Amino acid sequence: MFILSNLFMAVAIVLDYALNIYMWIVIASAVLSWVNPDPYNPIVRFLRKATEPVFYQIRKHLPVTFGGLDMSPIVVFLVIIFLQNFLVKTLIGLARSM
Repeated sequence: MFILSNLFMAVAIVLDYALNIYMWIVIASAVLSWVNPDPYNPIVRFLRKATEPVFYQIRKHLPVTFGGLDMSPIVVFLVIIFLQNFLVKTLIGLARSM
């Protein structure tokens, strides 16, 4: 049980860090959408490749464009917060209860 407890704790910590990093990537992508950056810049290309598939899936399933303002980064942000507060904390609680 000790090994399984450590596994759950490690998965929770790694998942929390990954969600935190992706949240900052979403924020950076949203801020870049306000300006007209060089599309050939490697950082801009990375941010677009990392976020556009997720944004596309949200736009496809939810009407998140209001008056020309795209709300899909906000939806992704809320999903990340939900996952951090539900999934990560559940894994940590499970690890501590073993």
